[in-house]
Amino acid sequence: MAETVAERKTDIGPPHYQKFLPPIVKQNYGKWRYHEILKPGVMVHVAESGDKLYTVRAGSPRLLSIQSIREFCDLADTYSGGHLRFTSRNNIEFLLTDPGKIEALIADLTARGFPVGGTANAISAMVHTQGWIHCHSAATDASGIVKAVMDELVEYFTTMQLPAKLRLALACCLNMCGAVHCSDIAILGIHRRPPKIDHTRLPKICEIPSVVASCPTAAIRPKRINGKETVEVLEERCMFCGNCYTVCPALPLSNALNDGVSIWVGGKVSHARTAPTFSKLAIPYLPNNPPRWPEVVEAVKHLVEVWAADARKYERMGEWIQRIGWPRFFQKTGIPFTKQHIDDFRYAGLTYQRSVHIRS
Repeated sequence: MAETVAERKTDIGPPHYQKFLPPIVKQNYGKWRYHEILKPGVMVHVAESGDKLYTVRAGSPRLLSIQSIREFCDLADTYSGGHLRFTSRNNIEFLLTDPGKIEALIADLTARGFPVGGTANAISAMVHTQGWIHCHSAATDASGIVKAVMDELVEYFTTMQLPAKLRLALACCLNMCGAVHCSDIAILGIHRRPPKIDHTRLPKICEIPSVVASCPTAAIRPKRINGKETVEVLEERCMFCGNCYTVCPALPLSNALNDGVSIWVGGKVSHARTAPTFSKLAIPYLPNNPPRWPEVVEAVKHLVEVWAADARKYERMGEWIQRIGWPRFFQKTGIPFTKQHIDDFRYAGLTYQRSVHIRS
């Protein structure tokens, strides 16, 4: 009998995800009634059949070593029948059916340096990009800042004492591979100088039409220098995106003296209470000071504490700002208002407050 399409084995694409689901999830797929948070990082999911699935969530680095992955696998084999998953915010979750193993798993995770938490009114693990470890257009590091920030804020990860959930994110440049456009507090690496052109190498290794076409703001145009075809950059048009460097290594964008970090606030994906919102600029520039980025850590912690002290229950960062108004936000946080905060986007006026009822 001829095999069916479902039975046919191929090497095209990943295997079907249901192949890796725990038996309890397969048995109750689509039939879960509710879930409850038992303690920070620990949840129980109850199915219509009465079956209960327990999840234990721990923070982990986004960029994992083989040793860490093996540790997680060993823990899963010991406590959860080999079943685990990674959340969308880089946490690791162990899927258990025996509640008697929860405390032992938490103790084992804590002893290995993986804090348990990140549920409900807490800070979850940070979404972040590659940073200096991999990305060619990074204006700042990712893993280094995330480690420094979360070391300072870990008490808000392992407890549920905040007014509402708080989502942090980091993108190492304005191409924003991370979720900085829709997070409560976002750290964004910024370039402040246009690419520095290597006119000697450029004609030898780059296709000039491709370089010109790579710029989304038409800031690059052909130019002849000393009889050789090369390009020039119109600085007033450059938005420091790094697209040109992607197609031409003779246009390096990174600048140790001028690259840095900006802080954005008020974004969220959730549509509870208010519609989803984009993040808005809070701090235009902070310097890159590895390995611990003290200015960035201090700024983020200050924002968290000001919001936590003043927000109402279940009020997200952006909802709090909308309630008190942006003028009072700058007053309460002590952040100076600068020309960089003025939105000069062509259609920005469509979002301006046009009513005479201005809140101060």
